[in-house]
Amino acid sequence: MAPKVMVPQQPRGNAVAAGKQKAAIADGKNRRALGDIGNVVDARCAAEGKPQLPQVSRPITRSFGAQLLAKAQAAAANKPLPAVPPVAQEGKAVRKKVTAKVKVEEVIEKSPRAKKESKGNPETKNSSREASSKKKVTLTSVLTSRSKYACGLSGKPKESDHDIDSADAEDQLAVAEYVEDIYKFYKLAEVSIQIHDYMDSQYEINSKMRAILVDWLIEVHSRFELMPETLYLAVHIVDRYLSTRSCCRRDLQLAGMTAMLIACKYEEIWAPEVNDFVCISDRAYNREQILVMEKSILNHLEWSLTVPTAYVFLLRFLKAAASDKEMENLVFFFAEMSLVEYCMIAYCPSILAASAVYAARCTLHRTPLWTETLKRHTSYPEQQLRECASRMVHFHATAADSKLKVVFSKYSSPQLGSVALLPPATNLLLSDSRRDTAS
Repeated sequence: MAPKVMVPQQPRGNAVAAGKQKAAIADGKNRRALGDIGNVVDARCAAEGKPQLPQVSRPITRSFGAQLLAKAQAAAANKPLPAVPPVAQEGKAVRKKVTAKVKVEEVIEKSPRAKKESKGNPETKNSSREASSKKKVTLTSVLTSRSKYACGLSGKPKESDHDIDSADAEDQLAVAEYVEDIYKFYKLAEVSIQIHDYMDSQYEINSKMRAILVDWLIEVHSRFELMPETLYLAVHIVDRYLSTRSCCRRDLQLAGMTAMLIACKYEEIWAPEVNDFVCISDRAYNREQILVMEKSILNHLEWSLTVPTAYVFLLRFLKAAASDKEMENLVFFFAEMSLVEYCMIAYCPSILAASAVYAARCTLHRTPLWTETLKRHTSYPEQQLRECASRMVHFHATAADSKLKVVFSKYSSPQLGSVALLPPATNLLLSDSRRDTAS
């Protein structure tokens, strides 16, 4: 864009004469009057080798002078036209306004995506290496390394297992931030609620009657299509109640049915009504008897129903095992068979859950049978689970010939993968029998 030339208009009349006299007195010289500003411009341009403006007869205004300069620049073979020096007229200096071009340095801040792309650049890598090599060693890092060395942790390799809760980091219901603390609490709580052998204190019932009752409760659970945790809590309530009070044979089914009712009220969204249990028991008990037994059970349990059953550990250990649907069905098959057998109350719920996972992996020939991830999350080594898992495999091997076939029939259906029909892990039984023989 051509620079604008500040060309004053020619003064006229007496004002011009007065201005000339003042300028002559001020300079101490006699100068000729300026007839036309174009003469001065042309004379200066000729002396400095600049393109001359065309001669015009009319007064030159600012806009017209700018047009003349633009035409002169076009005629000068595209040569840059330097700024016109200020022209003195009538004792006043007319100065050209010069617009200074200031170089502005742009400060560009890289976005996170640009930083990632710059990682692939070798020049960026070299600069990052130089920057990392210049890192200063702080006192905190020195003290930390000394502490690790003193505790013998400096030479230990990193854990090979992966974080099983990383996929649920965005799920608020998974509470991935403190799920480890929850299961640490469960491990401590299961010790205080551990049920010991109570059949010696019962005069009218035995372990076979209890097995028949639990087998019937599993059938009721399936008939009502209840949640899995309801079944495990109901069996736990039955065992806790029988361990605190002697029960007659006539009231054993009533106690089991009422325990299922309490578990439904605790776990289910839509719990069955009392009349539903009256009907399913073939009206062996009426509504009033069920309500009286409900009050008796809750009083003996001191209304404490928030307990870690084997089901809560099964969910966690199956997640650590990265199980598929077949393995999940087989694990629950082993767990529900353990509910029926009275001898399995000797094991705490976490050992039952871990042994069910181990027995399922042995049955499905998964390798390795016990991983470091399972060992860390269950806190049980493989050797500690073999005894309990061997009993579960024995129940699996004899399930087809047993009189109590509810669990076997349930997991023989195609809906649950027919996992009960899989061949049992006889190698686990053989190894334990050889060990017992040697001992």
